[in-house]
Amino acid sequence: MAGKAPERDLEEVVAAARACRICEEHLPLGPRPVLRAASPARLMIVGQAPGTRVHETGIPWNDRSGERLRGWLRIPGEAFYDEARVAIVPMGFCYPGVDAKGGDKPPRPECAPLWHAPLRAGLPKVELTLLVGMYAQKHYLGKRRQKTLTQTVRHWRDYLPEFLPLPHPSWRNTAWLKKNPWFEKELLPELRRRVKKLVT
Repeated sequence: MAGKAPERDLEEVVAAARACRICEEHLPLGPRPVLRAASPARLMIVGQAPGTRVHETGIPWNDRSGERLRGWLRIPGEAFYDEARVAIVPMGFCYPGVDAKGGDKPPRPECAPLWHAPLRAGLPKVELTLLVGMYAQKHYLGKRRQKTLTQTVRHWRDYLPEFLPLPHPSWRNTAWLKKNPWFEKELLPELRRRVKKLVT
């Protein structure tokens, strides 16, 4: 049946992405691509790359950052992890290792150029893509983004209805949230309204 073809195509792309080993030599814990996508999904979340806990479990956003992100969205775990409702496609699918300052390294540069276009092609029903963090915003907004992450997120209305930029929900960004109260007062209510419409 012609209607089934996009789903089969997407399943093939997801399977190939999960089997990817292109940057294996650069990954300290080895490759374990973590992503979720199914063709009915109407919401897509593009984050950075898995941390160690996500690498260990194979479950995206299965950490404190994920707890905060789900709090921002106000959706329960069963909806968040229903790939028929929410596609989760980070900029880097595998844990990239630790940098000299003790934080996670940036997502590997090979991943998004290789996989994001074919994955998005298999997600024709996505109405809103959440761009979580600088790397996702740089890739998807290009020259449209502002000079800083704060400015880009502050101009969130400019990117709707296709995209909505967010800061990373890391607990290291708690100070940022306190310095930018407009995020909770203005952006989060609109984010929750749109997500509820798409996911429930």
